[in-house]
Amino acid sequence: MTDRVAIRRLPTGVPGLDQILGGGLPEFSFNLIAGAPGAGKTTLAQQIMFALSGPDRPAMYFTVVGEPPLKMLRYQQQFTFFDAARVNESVRYVNLSQDVVNGTLEKLLGRIVQEVEATSPGVVVVDSFRTVAQAAERAQNGDLDLQHFVQQLAVRLTGWEATTFLVGEYQPSEAERNPVFTVADGLLWLVQSLDRNSMVRKIQVMKMRGQAPIPGLHTFRITGDGVQVFPRVIVGPEETSRPAVAGAKRKPRERLSLGVKGLDEMLGGGIPAGYSVLLAGPSGSGKSVLASEFISEGARHDEPGVIAVFEKRPNEYSQDTPSGQRFERLVREGKVGIIQTRPLDLSIDEMLNEIVDAIHRLKARRLVIDSLSGFELALAPTFREDFRESLYRMVAVLTGMGITMMMTAELEDSYMDLRFSPHGTAFLTDAIIMQRYIELKGQLQRIMAVVKVRGSAHSKDLRTFEITERGIVMGETLGGYEGLLTGSPELIPSAPPETDGRKPRRRRG
Repeated sequence: MTDRVAIRRLPTGVPGLDQILGGGLPEFSFNLIAGAPGAGKTTLAQQIMFALSGPDRPAMYFTVVGEPPLKMLRYQQQFTFFDAARVNESVRYVNLSQDVVNGTLEKLLGRIVQEVEATSPGVVVVDSFRTVAQAAERAQNGDLDLQHFVQQLAVRLTGWEATTFLVGEYQPSEAERNPVFTVADGLLWLVQSLDRNSMVRKIQVMKMRGQAPIPGLHTFRITGDGVQVFPRVIVGPEETSRPAVAGAKRKPRERLSLGVKGLDEMLGGGIPAGYSVLLAGPSGSGKSVLASEFISEGARHDEPGVIAVFEKRPNEYSQDTPSGQRFERLVREGKVGIIQTRPLDLSIDEMLNEIVDAIHRLKARRLVIDSLSGFELALAPTFREDFRESLYRMVAVLTGMGITMMMTAELEDSYMDLRFSPHGTAFLTDAIIMQRYIELKGQLQRIMAVVKVRGSAHSKDLRTFEITERGIVMGETLGGYEGLLTGSPELIPSAPPETDGRKPRRRRG
């Protein structure tokens, strides 16, 4: 029995890519980066090359296109990963366009071998390899020549201990019959789609020999820093609740205060740590105020919090009130973080990545998403179709991290039915707090109730509340009324006093 050969994994320098690859890129692997024009293939290849290359591992970038390398570099140097000082030092560019046009595949292979032997690079990129395939199609035995060329190229470059990337424009239908797909150790497929006014880019690791990549399509974005991948959320056993073992005693969860006197009592002592809370109510009912109280209370007890705001700009979240000024102070002190979103083209995974980064940065224990309706509108249209499923995965991951989260949901005040979320997501949450408007004694008043707290007793009272300069102040329990949820409650008539058969005497006044 032979000993296993340990394969070294190289960091690609692309945020999120190492994770979906299964821990990095295998050294000396022969890889293909494929996709449609404009998908980001060249940018990805350049970013990986600059991350992998150095004085001890020089890189060679073969361009097999009609334009000179200088034109390509003019655009690539706009990215922060591009280091002009390393060009012609640890990174060398070679133009093979004339070799492809005037020669055969055998001569092209000889030119590549000559350049590689002279430099001994540790990283080799051929862009665009599709041009090589098109040149082979003109030959009499094009398919056989191309297959032989790819095999010889892979053997030689692997033997020279080079990590190789072939970059090419391919369609998914070509994956079955093109020899380069068979020979490649790793295959990264990039796609982009335009839905209404949003551009969505996705990457898939279709193959990576010797590793277990994260399956499926993962969104990515190209910014001034290059490519950033947002790994698709996968809910594992550790993020899902498991049934308790028969006879085993569960340790009671720590209770967290919401910062509103009286509401904690209604919840049975506060919100259990690690729970997800849905706060539902009509516009102006005080959802954002209660959410800020929840975050502020945590910050006052060394439990930093994060708020992801989708309906208001961060500078509008804190109002010119004493409670608002206290909230702004907590933000300045780094005890509270506010996330400002990019509307209309987000993905759930991108948003989750930003939230998790903020949680780790602040060591946060509390999170608010304000609101679900705004969150859904901030997503690219293609991601709104499976909003419930994606939100389920997101909630499972965050609560699995031990985060106690509150999500607000705006509802129209409908007195014909009782709903808690326009998205049908109430079942995802462990607790529900409801806010409503009612008409009482000729005035419009706010009421609040705790609908559920999973695994815990809670008050079933309907209580009035007011929003003051000090925040939310709970009022009386409306126990003497019926029909409160219809919006027009009525006093419950008192029972008539017991008599000895005579008619009761009428009270004066």
